[in-house]
Amino acid sequence: MSARLNEIIEFCNSLLTPEKYRDYCPNGLQVEGKESVSKIVSGVTASQALLDAAVERGADLILVHHGYFWKGESEPVVGMKKRRLQTLLTNDISLLAYHLPLDGHPELGNNAQLADKLGLQISGGLEVDNPLSIGLTGRLEQPLSAGEFARRIGAAMDRDVLHIDGGKPLIETVGWCTGAAQGYIDKAAALGLDAYISGEISEPTVHSARELGIHYFAAGHHATERYGVQALADKLQRQFGIEHEFVDINNPV
Repeated sequence: MSARLNEIIEFCNSLLTPEKYRDYCPNGLQVEGKESVSKIVSGVTASQALLDAAVERGADLILVHHGYFWKGESEPVVGMKKRRLQTLLTNDISLLAYHLPLDGHPELGNNAQLADKLGLQISGGLEVDNPLSIGLTGRLEQPLSAGEFARRIGAAMDRDVLHIDGGKPLIETVGWCTGAAQGYIDKAAALGLDAYISGEISEPTVHSARELGIHYFAAGHHATERYGVQALADKLQRQFGIEHEFVDINNPV
């Protein structure tokens, strides 16, 4: 079976409402390919490795969280950028990318999906005055020691997790925001949460955790953002009856 590209885009835009977000890149269709879509390949980042995998698998559409045309990047289409765009255009493959809208969706978003993976019950937004808060807050069904929680995160993410021990012996309340959201640790501490999870860590994050009295877990930018694109593409598969394959390009960050 196949679906029209414009119908898929309209469905995604209606679901994710990208117009509500002030983002660092264009959300939605970034590169236009063929009008008819029979197979989607999803992945975290539109790297050359993902593009090559999509070509090999006969994809008509690539769905990612990290696409192209970021604010502040060099504009000329040369080198790496030229090769990536050439791969898409030569093979008539569309690139569909959703950044903050896919972080923030209450069901399909990276943060909602991470809660499900870690057994966290969502209680609200990390930015309490922002109805479009990307980060979330919640709690564990039963308190865990920091070591137990680190092992749970590591098992879910299938990777080693960096833990900065700055809090109480047991963890019950948690804040989290996938990707490069280590700066939100201040918001989590201000809410009196026991722990905070993000993808990346910076040098100041260590001192913040220790001095603010909160456990911090760096679970990987790529690892924490694998689930939104899969959930969205699976929904497209059910909605339009088209094929979907997630391709996980290894990334240790």
